[in-house]
This record gives sequence, structure tokens and C-alpha cells, in this order.
Amino acid sequence: MDRERALDFLDRHVKADNLRKHCLATEAVMRALAGHLGEPVELWGLTGLLHDLDFEETADRPEVHGLKTVFILAGTDLPAEALEAIRAHNAEGLGLERKTRLDFALTCAESITGLIVATALVYPDKRLASVKPKSILKRMKEKDFARGVDRDLVRLCEKIQVPLSDFAALSLQAMQGISNEIGL
Repeated sequence: MDRERALDFLDRHVKADNLRKHCLATEAVMRALAGHLGEPVELWGLTGLLHDLDFEETADRPEVHGLKTVFILAGTDLPAEALEAIRAHNAEGLGLERKTRLDFALTCAESITGLIVATALVYPDKRLASVKPKSILKRMKEKDFARGVDRDLVRLCEKIQVPLSDFAALSLQAMQGISNEIGL
């Protein structure tokens, strides 16, 4: 699958602008992680881009989130490891165990995007360019800030040998690179 085809899937299945931006942000972080770790950049990026195709339909049913996305993508040439990572990013809801580097990477990448966006939104200009990695790390410690972001899932970056401080910097830089696309 190439990115153009993946964007077509995104257009057909994701209508909410914020969810679309989340998928684009996750793709950017996944590409940066793949480059940093020497993994296949295109595959990791596509996995990030496509991971939440079913979210609008399954938001209130975590016990099936991810499964419908895998069903939607069945029959495409997206590798099994990507489909498994898409399932595993909701391991808690599905009763699964994350096993691979890609599983952990997708989960921490999609989780940190919300924290970075929330951090940007507290700045007067609401721009990613104003955010510093140390601000993200500070916000990680504030339980009442961006309550929907599970800090334990962000910390899964350590399972792929990326220290939290490096992960925050890498993720922020990746999202800053697409700031126009995500409106920040």
C-alpha cells in the first residue's frame, strides 16, 4: 500500500477533522521513530496513518476498537505486522498483549500526540513552534493536564529503547514538520 491509497482510506472512513489530524500526527511521529530506530519508514508511517480508521464507529466500544480497522484493511497489501500493531494499540480494550517493536511504537506515538497538541494549545499563539520538549515533559507530570492521555502508554517508548526525553523531542519535531497540515 502506498500513502496515496492510505489517504484514500482515511478520507473514506474518518470524517472528524480532529481525528484526521491525530492520524496525520501519528504518522509523522511513527516515521520519525522508524528513521531513528532503523525501521521501515514507509510501513511505520502507514501504520500510524491508518490506525484509527474505525474510531468514529467504535469510540464508545473499546472492546472492538481496532478490530474494525483490521477488517477494513483486510485484503490490502498492508503487512500482517502492521495489522497486528493496529490491533495492539488498543491492547487493553481487546485483551491483547503488545509484543513487537511496532506494537509498542504505535501505542506510544499515538498517545503522545494528544499531549503535544494540548501543550501547544495552552500557549498564547497555539503553535507547535512555541512548544519545547521540556514543556511536554513537565506536562507529563501534571495529572490534571490532558487527562485523556495515558502517561503509561506514552512511557512505552522505553520498551523500544527510546528514553522519554528523546521521544518527546523526536515527536515534537515530527509534528512541527507537519504543523500546517494539522493547523498548529
